[in-house]
Order: sequence, then C-alpha cells, then structure tokens
Amino acid sequence: MTPDASSQTSADVVILGGGSGGYAAALRAAELGRSVIVVEKDKVGGTCLHRGCIPTKALLHAGEVADAVRDAGEIGVEAEFRGIDPARVRSYREGIVEKKYRGLQSLLKARGIRVVEGEGRLEAGPAVRVGDTVYRGTDVVLATGSYSRTLPGLEIGGRILTSDQALQLEEIPDRVIILGGGVIGVEFASVWRSFGVDVTIVEGLDHLVPAEDVAMSKTLERAFRRRGIGFTLGVRFAEAAQTADGVTVSLEDGSQLQADYLLVAVGRGPATAGLGLEEAGVSLDRGFVVADERLQTSVPHVYAVGDIVPGLQLAHRSFQQGIFVAETIAGENPVIIPEQLIPRVAYSHPEVASVGLTEARAAEVHGADAVQAYEYNLAGNAKSEIIGTGGLVKVVRLKDGPVIGVHLVGDRVGELITEGQLVVGWEAHPEDIAPFIHAHPTQSEALGEAFLALAGKPLHAL
Repeated sequence: MTPDASSQTSADVVILGGGSGGYAAALRAAELGRSVIVVEKDKVGGTCLHRGCIPTKALLHAGEVADAVRDAGEIGVEAEFRGIDPARVRSYREGIVEKKYRGLQSLLKARGIRVVEGEGRLEAGPAVRVGDTVYRGTDVVLATGSYSRTLPGLEIGGRILTSDQALQLEEIPDRVIILGGGVIGVEFASVWRSFGVDVTIVEGLDHLVPAEDVAMSKTLERAFRRRGIGFTLGVRFAEAAQTADGVTVSLEDGSQLQADYLLVAVGRGPATAGLGLEEAGVSLDRGFVVADERLQTSVPHVYAVGDIVPGLQLAHRSFQQGIFVAETIAGENPVIIPEQLIPRVAYSHPEVASVGLTEARAAEVHGADAVQAYEYNLAGNAKSEIIGTGGLVKVVRLKDGPVIGVHLVGDRVGELITEGQLVVGWEAHPEDIAPFIHAHPTQSEALGEAFLALAGKPLHAL
C-alpha cells in the first residue's frame, strides 16, 4: 500500500481510548443502537483497571488483612503474622485484574463493539487513523486518559518510581519516601506501612490530602502518626539523588531523607501529546482538552471525556462523562452533573471520603455567617468501635437550608459516601433526613447522628 493510500471503515461513534471513560461511552452508545469502534493501544480498561484503581485496592486489602492478623490477639483470635509474600500478593492482585479484564472484553463483544488494537491519531472528518486504516465516525470521542507526572529535573527511573513502577516491585522495601500527600501518596503509604515498610511522605502544602476539609486532613494525620507513618508538611522538595542502593531526597529547608525508593505521586497529566488533536483543530490548554459543559470540543462532533478534561481525575467521573456523551450523541438531553456532586474517596487506612463543599469553601461561596457545620466522632459509633476504627463525620449545611457538604474519615467510610451524594445532590435539609432511621448497629448511623444534630434533635450526642 502506498504511503497516502488508506482503507476506511465507518461507524456511528469512534472512540479513541478504551479506559473508564472510553468503554463507558462505548457501552452506552451501543445500548442506544449506535455502531461503535474503540481504538486502544494497550488494553481496554485503561489505567484504572490495569495500573490504578483495581490493583492498588487489591494491595490495600492485602494490607488490611496483614493488619488484622497483627491485631487479632486483641480480640481473642489466635493468629500469627509471619510476613508478606510479594509473589503471592502479586498473583492475587493480577488474578483480580485479569478476571475483570476478561469480563470487560466479553461485555464489549456481547454489545457488538469493535475494539481495534493500535495507536490512534485524530484526523479531520472526524476520524481516527491507526496505521493505514482510517476509522471515520459520525461522532468521535476522545478518551485517552492520563499519565503519572513528575517534577522538572526529577527523572523517573532506577529507584525513583511512579505508581506504575511501584506496582511492579518484586520486593518489600525497608524504607520508602513518597513525594506527594494526595490520594495516590496516602494510599501507597497505607499499603507499604501495612507491609512493614518505614514510610515518610513529603507534602509541600500544609496538610495531607490538601483538597479535603481541614478537619478530615488533621484526623488522617493523627491516624497516620499512630500507625508510624512519617510526613513532612509545608516544606517543598528540592532534589533527589540516587545510587545503586538507595535515594537521598533534599528539601528546601536543607533537610535530607534517605530511603530505598522514592515514589513520585505529584498528580497525573492529560495524555494528549502526539495524537494529532491540535492539527485536527481541537483546542488545548496546558495539555487539557478545552470542552464546553456538554463536553463538546472546539471541533464539531468531537467530544472529550475523563482525565483529559480539566477537573477531578477519577474513574467514576470518567464513567459518568462517557455515559453523558453517548446519550448526547444519541439525541438525548442528559443532566449535567456538577463537579462538586462527584464523590471523592482516598482508600487509605483510614479512608477519607467526601462530596460537596468543604466548610472553608462553603464560607467563601456563601459567607461564613450563612454556613453551619457539625462534627460527629466515630468513637460514639458502636460498629466503628467493633471493627476498631476511629474517625470523624462532618456535615456542612446552609443555616435553615440544605446540606452542601459531607465529609468522613474512618475505615470503610467510602461505602457511606453515596448517601452523602444523594443528600447533597437532592439539596435535602437535615430536617428532611432526620426521620429516616439508620439500621443499628451500622457505621451509617454516624451520618444519621450528624443529620439529627443539625436538625436540632441529637440522639447520642450532646
């Protein structure tokens, strides 16, 4: 075939990227009767399934089991912790990923979705080119995801890792430094500490998980101190030097830290370079795709979803946006979900979960005099005491108005945040929720207690 000769294939929807946003768009579009082609250079499921959400949560569960065995004697169970077998943990983790991967492949096939393996490039039309084949769509969805960022002058390699390389480690290190105290940083800190590693987090801002309500951050910090997880706050990273045996990290205050490995967890960047986006007319801003509130790019019939769109970089946000775009393409009018109604969870030990506005942000938006907040300590919750977790529930409302933020810290509280999402999303008042009694004994009662208190009739709190 000559260089300028191409074969062409057409479909109603062509999706560039088969990660969370891409495959969600594909499944929903097919469900709505559209023919769909997904172009994916690696494996469908993307970072979340293969290198992010799922494998890291498997590691966190392994860590939870390790901690439970260590503490078993405290509740009268005779058990002995003998250590971590990295090979078997890896086999467990990879088995879960492989099962979910096969399930997703089967689901795509059952919906009649064609998956094309190869590196795609956007072209005018709109279309996606893979080698000598052009896949032309009535509509094209960009869903190429993100990559692990680093800092200027800090090269990844050797003993300086991103989360991708950290997942592939075949050993349990003695000491690790984690650069970044956001979600990725605190999750890996939890895993490694549960595996017996000496962990230190370096966070340049004043708190861990700095995007969360400060009460949640402080509660997490206290819990990490009790677990023996070290951290430095408010001092920025300066440089790192590595040898064959370890890494030395220097901070701007002149202090130094040493460890076997340095994990760089400073966020993720949009994977948009080298894909022909700008050449095809798609506007970018610092690498992110510029899209309107309905996720339409600057090019007609080209949409963008997921981590390449500015905002929260969360798999479930990508799912929602993929579904939203598929329904838009099908001529429906799906409801726009504001970012503040998307739940956020750090699956550390303890977990941090939230939805809506923090108290500080609510005061900025509505004025401090218009905001009321209530905190309920999990020490008063029987189920939390039974499973051995401390923590905090915080609910933010407008005075005489609806709940606008729900924030939680504690083991397993990620399972509670959906109730918070419904309350905030439906603009419910605490007085509306108070009559609905939570099952006893459950951790959800802690949320109920906070709602009761804000409604002026606390039961188990003074």
